[in-house]
Amino acid sequence: MNDLRLAVSRTSAVACAVADEQLNAPTPSPEVDVTRLIHHLLGLSIAFRDAARKVRGPTTATPPEPVDAPLPDEWRALLHERLVELAAAWEDPAAWDGMTMAGGVELPAHVCGLVALDEVLLHGWDLARATGQDYQVSEDEAEAIVPIVSPDAEDPEGRGREGLFGPVVPVADDAPLFDRVLGLAGRDPRWTAPQ
Repeated sequence: MNDLRLAVSRTSAVACAVADEQLNAPTPSPEVDVTRLIHHLLGLSIAFRDAARKVRGPTTATPPEPVDAPLPDEWRALLHERLVELAAAWEDPAAWDGMTMAGGVELPAHVCGLVALDEVLLHGWDLARATGQDYQVSEDEAEAIVPIVSPDAEDPEGRGREGLFGPVVPVADDAPLFDRVLGLAGRDPRWTAPQ
């Protein structure tokens, strides 16, 4: 069982510091601007909260779709609230047992919890990079999500991961662990927002 509270707190703090004029800024994910990324965070926080609670329904049975719409007026408070609920749902030891569903995929609950952590960490980093903020991930957090981002033996190049992650970005073997995780997840740890 992993504690998502620190990751959620860090990502929420980054989101709350996003300035309105940064909402159209690009992110490390091609074709995803800050607004679309925040919509994704708003949606995934509900989906993974409900996955922890073993809810079967529209929030867990459908894959995420890009949202091209203005953010709600109070999106910062709403995202903070949803992320806190997400972390709280995974504090229940029962959340990590059995099977659950997220994004229309049935999977073991303990794997789903790690995917939730992965989503919060990676998208928190995306948002921080896009808006020029610092984002530090602990070694324990990075280590926990290595199995989620790593290609498997049948797909060592990670080609079957399209839609989940971009193509693997080469990162030095002696780079910090979270930089290597970012590379496995198709992100360039050296990416910075265009000036």
